[in-house]
Amino acid sequence: MLYALPGSADAKIQYKSKYDNFIGGKWVAPIKGEYFDVITPITGKAYTQAARSGAEDVELALDAAHAAADKWGRTSAGERAGLLLKIADRLEANIELLAYAETVDNGKAIRETLNADIPLAVDHFRYFAGCLRAQEGGISEIDENTVAYHFHEPLGVVGQIIPWNFPILMAAW
Repeated sequence: MLYALPGSADAKIQYKSKYDNFIGGKWVAPIKGEYFDVITPITGKAYTQAARSGAEDVELALDAAHAAADKWGRTSAGERAGLLLKIADRLEANIELLAYAETVDNGKAIRETLNADIPLAVDHFRYFAGCLRAQEGGISEIDENTVAYHFHEPLGVVGQIIPWNFPILMAAW
């Protein structure tokens, strides 16, 4: 199947002219108001603009993530697994659109994004949902007077600097 180029009337996705940061469940303009052109390797032309974020924007994102971490940590393993499964279902329901977006963004062949990148991301969310449900704590006898109880809990916020060629899959990892 042939896909229309970004920006054309027949394109799978009609991109907005620019995108802000998604922080704390809301779209937030970059503090310095700067954006950069997002160029597709397919044509070598810009198809949208993205927020040029600086340290101040990263701090806002960290603050939002830290604010959410405690609530997430108190969420049961079953609820967390359910949310990961919902993400997997949503990805799978939109596999062609996401594969197109990945291809436009990084220039990878659509057959790879459609048959590997997005399906693997779906699989990873489902795998880790299963891990959450199967993970158990444990008790170890250290000596005759000491017992250690081991339990698993979220540690906190994680940041990534990722390669250009697997953005959705890296987020799933």
